[in-house]
Parts: sequence; C-alpha cells; structure tokens
Amino acid sequence: MKTVVTTAYRATSSMMEWAERVSTELSLQQVARNKRSIEKMHAVESADLLICLKERLEFYPLGKTEPFFFHPNSAAYRTKRPLEEDPLVVVSNLKPGDSFLDCTLGLASDSLVASQRVGKAGRVIGCESHPILAYVVQQGLKQYSEMPHLIDAMKRIEVVASDAVLFLQKLESNSIDVIYMDPMFTEEIAEATNFTALKGLADQGQLTEQWVAEARRVARKSIVLKAHFRSPDFENFGFVRRVRPNTKFHYGVIILPQENN
Repeated sequence: MKTVVTTAYRATSSMMEWAERVSTELSLQQVARNKRSIEKMHAVESADLLICLKERLEFYPLGKTEPFFFHPNSAAYRTKRPLEEDPLVVVSNLKPGDSFLDCTLGLASDSLVASQRVGKAGRVIGCESHPILAYVVQQGLKQYSEMPHLIDAMKRIEVVASDAVLFLQKLESNSIDVIYMDPMFTEEIAEATNFTALKGLADQGQLTEQWVAEARRVARKSIVLKAHFRSPDFENFGFVRRVRPNTKFHYGVIILPQENN
C-alpha cells in the first residue's frame, strides 16, 4: 500500500520541515494537507497517511480514522513496580546485563520493561515487520518525554524493520540471552483496546516451526511466548505454560539446556 507524508490540519513551518525530513528518510511522497480531513485525504490520495504533528507521528491506514502512534502503554505502570516481579521478567529469568530480542515489537511495551531491567550493560532489540510502524515506534522512543523514568530505557532500544524469522536467520547461534515472541492473538481480547489501531497493520503471521527453530538456535537462556490462554501454541511448540489465573493470556517458556547445567 502506498504511503504519503503530510502534516496536521493546520500546519506550522516546523511540521512542514519535519514532514520533509520524514519523506526523505523513508523515500515517500510528501503532500500538502491543505486543511483536508483524514477521510478526504484518503479518498483523494488513495494512500496510507503518515502525519507529522507538533510532537509525534500518527499513521492512518487507508480507510481508518483511528491512528497508530507511539505510547509506552502498559510499560508506564509496569516499570513503576519492582521489575524482578514483572511476569515477563520472572518467566524469562531476565537479568541486568542480559540481551533481549523482542520478535514482535508492537508498541514496545515489553521491550521497555526489558530495557529497564537489563540496564545500560544490557541490550534490547525489537523487530517490527511493517516498515512504517517500525519508523513511528523508533521515532517515538527517541522523542517521547512525558515519563522521565523511561527516557533512558526508551533510547536504548534498537528497532529493526524486519520480519522476525529473517532477522533471526542473520544472527549467530547462542548470541541472544532471551528471545520473546507475542504473535497477534488468534482470539481477540476485547479488553485490549490498546491494540485497536494495530488491527490490520501489524504482521498477522502465526508461530511456525521455523520461527521456533531459529529462536532455539539463537537463544542462550530462554525463549518466551505470550499467547491467549486458549492457544494451542504452547503445547504444539514445546513451551512450558505458566498459567496466570484470571487473565486472558499466558506465558510459555523454553529453557535452553545451558541454563540447566
């Protein structure tokens, strides 16, 4: 799908300059907003819209009136609690100084928790297969400043615009401590309104034998899966399910042999 870059309804000179930079970086066409509505721009341009506002980027897929934009989401409150008690940290045995690969970056909430946990000595990489979503999140991680306690953690996250399996194939064996995967739920969680804007945008690919096999090759400590509690993926791919009572998603973990020695 074609994507064009534009500005807010009433553009300022700084917005126009930003739109020009974004269009250059992404090699996308820049078009004037001319006070047109989202609906009218979609009708005229027949394209997705990447809009440069005063302090953030918003992405409107063709036909949608709700934007995708960066926000720390659940990381906002998860990182204010003891990190050693966070369910993802517990199930993965993530430690300060570890490396962490998030195969399904989304809004980067889990990557933010991981980045806060591993600290400056660690490394966090996030994969997003949709190049525009990856760019929006990457820019948001650099620019978002409303939660000072997360600024350092946000800036440490490396965003990679790539399919997770293709990226794993490029990595050396036993090179990442923890690999995390959170495929789009096969059964919708109605309460998860944070993901409304992602529907139809993010990679809908489900877990595969190749994906898990590459993760097993690359991971040193553990591979973690987050999925709906009804998902058969835990048992089908060898994850030990960690049941979370009264929640609609569970974690599963594969502990690599090195950890058992």
